[in-house]
Amino acid sequence: MNQSPVSGESNNLQAETKLSDSVAHALEVTKRGCEELLIEADWIQKLQKSEQTGIPLRIKLGLDPTAPDIHLGHTVVLNKLRHLQDLGHQVIFLIGDFTSMIGDPSGRNSTRPPLSREQIQENAQTYHAQAIKILDADQTEIRFNSEWCMPLGADGMIRLASSYTVARMLERDDFTKRYQSGVPIAVHEFLYPLMQGYDSVALKSDLEIGGTDQKFNLLVGRELQKQHGMAQQCILTMPLLVGLDGTEKMSKSKHNYIGVTESPTEMFGKIMSISDALMWDWYTLLSFKPMSEISALRQACAEGANPRNAKVALAQEIVARFHNAQSAVDALAEFEARFKQGVLPDDMPEVNLHLPAGEETAGLAWILKAAELAPSSSEANRNIEQGGVKIDGEKVSDKATRLAAGRYVIQVGKRKFARVHLT
Repeated sequence: MNQSPVSGESNNLQAETKLSDSVAHALEVTKRGCEELLIEADWIQKLQKSEQTGIPLRIKLGLDPTAPDIHLGHTVVLNKLRHLQDLGHQVIFLIGDFTSMIGDPSGRNSTRPPLSREQIQENAQTYHAQAIKILDADQTEIRFNSEWCMPLGADGMIRLASSYTVARMLERDDFTKRYQSGVPIAVHEFLYPLMQGYDSVALKSDLEIGGTDQKFNLLVGRELQKQHGMAQQCILTMPLLVGLDGTEKMSKSKHNYIGVTESPTEMFGKIMSISDALMWDWYTLLSFKPMSEISALRQACAEGANPRNAKVALAQEIVARFHNAQSAVDALAEFEARFKQGVLPDDMPEVNLHLPAGEETAGLAWILKAAELAPSSSEANRNIEQGGVKIDGEKVSDKATRLAAGRYVIQVGKRKFARVHLT
């Protein structure tokens, strides 16, 4: 991850153009934590023109409502949108209700199943409410791309499809890999980057923000604007947030995410579970603190300060953002009571399980999976072997452990608890 992706060249460019303080600050805000800014010279010119004319730039972010909830990984780009909004620019939060029916193939090794109109509408209902936990609701333009995509009709779609060649589409990394390995690519998947690019034409965007896996699609928008005789948008790619497991990008399918609607206690506990090394990446991408303050925190930890205190500060900041300041205080108090003093959570779920037919005992791994304390038997066994499972407060590390009928308080890791009644 680079805080300044275009370093030496960027510094020379700034020196040569003698940027005003406001433009230099806007450039710094734009590049914080970003992976790539294309084209930086164009973006500086846009910022300078905006400063001279007083006309805010139009900054676009599109999200497809493929699931009902937004997680912290989504907020990396939403945070960037908010930071630019605070500079006075017009942000456009685009809900891809039309493109969701196609299915974004970005980063996929197979065809993504398109969603039904009913699924899309149901998911989209929650997107706005969750997005304005970060964005200024009064200053955010909310749009749906069905507004201009539906009226295109068959003839408009054909004209749009004629603007790009199959060879150009196959320049996209995931398409290339699938083609070379013989994995089918449906024709409609080629429409997705075109439709996303057409959004930029319809919205006359000056800058489009997306994850690193969206770079090809963002460049298509820039090309289509050129074909329509418009000023081309700049593109800003942000790193994909690494999830709780410390290895994969945050994703619901990988069970390594934090949803923005999760309870303060759950959100706080999950943030406290990440590694110290990952914490600094999260600070850069998720915190609203100035980079100078984050650097000071990191330096203090390098000199011997307890990194736990920095992690607590990050957890409280994020909980307060999505709930409120008092919730952040209460979450810390509950966390300390639970893990320092051994207090069990009040909201521990009650789970009733029946012993397998004809059996007088049940395997611990089976119980963990059946009680939804582990997503799979293999994951349950891994937790047991690593000493991450307690039964009535006692650590269990033998994956061959079996339990007879009875009542048990079972804990997996630091945050998962259940009162299990086995009959």
